[in-house]
Amino acid sequence: MMKSFRPWRVDEAWLLPPSVPDFVLPDHPAHLVRDIVRDELDLAAVLSAYTEARGFPPYHPGMMVALLLYAYSQGVYSSRRIARCCEERLDFQAVTALNRPDFRTISEFRRRHLTALGELFVQVLALCQRAGLVGLGHVAVEGTKLRANASKHKAMSYARMEKVEAELAAEVKAWLDTATDADDREDGEHGAERRGDEMPNWMADKQQRLARIRAARAALEAEARVAAAAKDAERPVPSPKADGTPSKRSGPKPKRPTGTSEPTAQRNFTDPESRIMVGRDGFIQAYNGQAAVDGKHQIIVAHRLTQSASDQDGLLPLLDATAVNAGRLPDEASADHGFCSEANLAGLVERGVRGYVATGRAKRPAEGKPAGGPLTAAMRRRLKQGGHRSRYRLRKSIVEPVFGQIKSARGFRQLLLRGVEKVTGEWALICTAHNLAKLTT
Repeated sequence: MMKSFRPWRVDEAWLLPPSVPDFVLPDHPAHLVRDIVRDELDLAAVLSAYTEARGFPPYHPGMMVALLLYAYSQGVYSSRRIARCCEERLDFQAVTALNRPDFRTISEFRRRHLTALGELFVQVLALCQRAGLVGLGHVAVEGTKLRANASKHKAMSYARMEKVEAELAAEVKAWLDTATDADDREDGEHGAERRGDEMPNWMADKQQRLARIRAARAALEAEARVAAAAKDAERPVPSPKADGTPSKRSGPKPKRPTGTSEPTAQRNFTDPESRIMVGRDGFIQAYNGQAAVDGKHQIIVAHRLTQSASDQDGLLPLLDATAVNAGRLPDEASADHGFCSEANLAGLVERGVRGYVATGRAKRPAEGKPAGGPLTAAMRRRLKQGGHRSRYRLRKSIVEPVFGQIKSARGFRQLLLRGVEKVTGEWALICTAHNLAKLTT
């Protein structure tokens, strides 16, 4: 007796075509994300951009928003990969209702509405609060280095810019002189109808590189002048001498003229607004993405992206953003050594937030150099008194898993866009997708 099998009729036509939801389980996150975008979110900022009645009807903006948020929550970020998923994955088809936008449409929609998409963060956070996922009892603050869409090998230091600029300028001048000398000879060879003095491609590339180096060098010098002016404004003006002549400023003599760039200052030609930072893999071209995470269910309550590798300036802005986004400040806040400063600790006291900020590095948060103000010393005593049971221990279990979910589980390790304004919107979209994934699981 032969074993019987279930039928496998690949070419069989169905009398009644099924609907897409029939292929995806009713409690699948695809349905939840689609329904949240369709029924709960206010998309007026996106819809208001469509005012022209003429032309072929575009894809529904609500469908495109749901597609992007669902794709980001599933770890799919590239517009080409999203377009391919719309063709191959049933869960994506459940979101789009069998629509298949191409990758250019997806990329252009994201570019056009990036600011409005980032502003959806507050609405999704409000939904998380209504669902009871946000407690604001303890908020942990942390920053992570996000690789920029640029190679660190496309950066050049100010000192090297000076050297290469001179070399390229001399080389280009020699080529132009050679081309000028050759004009008369080529006129005789090519005749009157052809000029014979067209710039060769090999010379145009060098000139373009020279122009980019000069622009980057000018930008570095402008930044140095602004920094020098700000530093001079902070320094006290010395009192004049008895005879009325101005006194010289005290302090060591500067190593270079005021307003000039450091020789080691670098600028990237691919994404000039990104910076060289130290990551786990050494020096990388990156931005610094920061987040404040609620301790109840690891919901991001505030986010921030900066060009600075230092986290020190991020603590108070993140707490203030939490108050704006969630309606009030948290009861407690924890942060690692990178956020520790007298100004930050004073800001915690002013805001009535009980802080747990490491004064030392890594496994010894209550250590650190004895230098520091009275607030730093008081914080060191607070952490030592708590020992292994200090509230600071919550930080690692609250905020670190969130970055692990974003960077490892969903594979977001490198930004797709360039420029601080665009990557800020991209980081906001990533944080929104994280909260949405928490809301649907």
